[in-house]
Amino acid sequence: MGERIKILGVSGSLQASSTNTALVHIARAHAPAGVEVVLFDELARIPPFSPELEPAPESVGSFRALVAAADGLLFATPEYAHGLPGVLKNALDWLVGSGELYEKRVVILSAAPSAERGGHARADLERTLRAQGALVLASATVAVPAQARGREADEPAVVSGVRDAVGTLVASCTGQVIART
Repeated sequence: MGERIKILGVSGSLQASSTNTALVHIARAHAPAGVEVVLFDELARIPPFSPELEPAPESVGSFRALVAAADGLLFATPEYAHGLPGVLKNALDWLVGSGELYEKRVVILSAAPSAERGGHARADLERTLRAQGALVLASATVAVPAQARGREADEPAVVSGVRDAVGTLVASCTGQVIART
């Protein structure tokens, strides 16, 4: 890998002790050499979407710039009421007309107590991202044991799931062939 790969990690949770935010921290801590994972943790600063707010607020401009500068995005989102968290959907709505997500490589994770959970939020997020032209490479729930919830756990299965997601993103960004199972 000649040049550095930049991945923007976006957590769909505002909780200070979010397990989904912890997944992004794990991605950052275990990123391969030459890969920088940057956490976007400013969802709470993005105002409700309104196409009448032009120019866009500074927080929106910063988010757009980070998305545009990233080679790929790693979303880690909880599921609320069988759907996508409103703050995350709101932030993505700000990108609809500006095009930063077009052909952007994306991987989606959801931390949950079991692998069977998180599917509704991931499906909503996939639909929203694809509608904006993003290339969703993978989407999976990472089962996080109860004793590891809310902290940067280094449980082997959690780290492995996050590493796989980052690996998929890096492989796509560097043009490597990704084996689909």
